[in-house]
Amino acid sequence: MKKKGLAPIIDKSTRILILGSLPSDESIRKQQYYGNPVNDFWRLISEVIGEDINALDYDSKIQKLQKHGIGLWDVLSTSERDGSMDSNIRNEEINDFSNLKNVAPNLRLVCFNGKKAGEFEDTFREYGGRVIETKILPSSSGANRRNSEKRIIEWQSIVDFIAQP
Repeated sequence: MKKKGLAPIIDKSTRILILGSLPSDESIRKQQYYGNPVNDFWRLISEVIGEDINALDYDSKIQKLQKHGIGLWDVLSTSERDGSMDSNIRNEEINDFSNLKNVAPNLRLVCFNGKKAGEFEDTFREYGGRVIETKILPSSSGANRRNSEKRIIEWQSIVDFIAQP
């Protein structure tokens, strides 16, 4: 079944962009990034920003992310996928990132949420005429809880980019 991703949440204040592969079926249904309650994204990002935003409504969560210079998007615009697992993705189309440097001129770090998204890391090595830092983070998927402590430490490694102006 063909699935379509969500619109980007990016603006001029975005310093960190977190890219997933493609939203889960539940997220697409809700039209919310990380809308599936079994996904640990909001818990992990709460650890990163030092503020528990889990209980907030979606719009308030997004406002908190933007306050900290964090944007959200996905590597893929569409793909065929049965269910929500990245391993089922096929016939994917990559989002058009060509205007990103104009929309987010202060971007300093692109994080890939999981291995599937990380397959596209080379797309972001050169950004607006300069090399940009990239990081592949352990997936926030609920299916990836084997080593929760290590996962939290990896996600917290982006804290320094939040503090940068």
